[in-house]
Amino acid sequence: MRLLQIMASNKRGGAELFFARLSLAMQSVGIEQCAVLRQGADCRAELHEHGVPTVTLPFWWSGEPLTKWLLGRQIAEFSPDIVLSWMSRAAGCCPPGPFVNVARLGGYYNLKYYRHCDHLIGNTPDIVRYLIESGWPAARAHYLPNFVDESPANAKVDRASLGTPDNVPLLLALGRLHDDKAFDVLLDALAMVPDAYLWLAGEGPLYAKLLAQSQALGLAERVRFLGWRDDAGALLEASDILVCPSRIEPLGNVILEGWAKRRPVVAGSSKGPVGLIDHGRNGLLAPLENAAALADALNAVISDAGLAESLASGGYQAYMTQFSRQAVVDRYLQFFARIAH
Repeated sequence: MRLLQIMASNKRGGAELFFARLSLAMQSVGIEQCAVLRQGADCRAELHEHGVPTVTLPFWWSGEPLTKWLLGRQIAEFSPDIVLSWMSRAAGCCPPGPFVNVARLGGYYNLKYYRHCDHLIGNTPDIVRYLIESGWPAARAHYLPNFVDESPANAKVDRASLGTPDNVPLLLALGRLHDDKAFDVLLDALAMVPDAYLWLAGEGPLYAKLLAQSQALGLAERVRFLGWRDDAGALLEASDILVCPSRIEPLGNVILEGWAKRRPVVAGSSKGPVGLIDHGRNGLLAPLENAAALADALNAVISDAGLAESLASGGYQAYMTQFSRQAVVDRYLQFFARIAH
């Protein structure tokens, strides 16, 4: 089987990171593939290092004619059985051809960019529901989940290096500093969680606003803004609880990361976390926009070691059975074999 994947984003988000992980996983099981990337994509060096052939194109906008022509030439040269596009811009630039045209959606995107596709993948059951309710044929809508980086952390981050005592509860939140992530609600909740420290790993447009909020709440001594980090595993090893307070979260990759590292997870009840978490078994859910309820959930985990261990164990079991690299790669391979001509 020959697989050509198209990633038209050069950002550093969840979809881009999972694209790289899946590409490397496909390479490791012997799939012959080519990755077409947007110029400036961070993952190109890593893919090249592991033997994945890459090509870069402009991808200025969805359906942009020069990129579409260049992409068509690359597809004709590689002659894939399956073309897998990631998100709207990639799908919009993919020309027709003698291959199975598949697109993977990690959100509730406008289906006008996908009308020419043969199959659509949603990485949550709710996205698949959205596709079908939007008129996409159910037989050509497929749920295939994500997996996260499972490589063992070389060492956990030293708390002292980030001005954090060893004997305090440590919360970890990961994500772009954007309104969707509801880190403002988390800061309000932290004010009601005595003694706990928060590491907030991410960068984005709300940094100054969140910093000012933490100072106004008297939390400056207990909050560490870490900026962009590529060592989530080492941060998780040092932390006690993974928090995902998002008000909008189609999936929640960070929840999978917390589960994979056996950390108890507390999340806001947005669509992604609700689809993943069985409340009380593998995590706790708090109502959206409710800082007091989020604080109650965090305090419950901090004060009850048995609950913390039970949630961590339940999350790890859920990850290994449904979302591990092996489980997800097997599902992708079965899907490819089923749809390939």
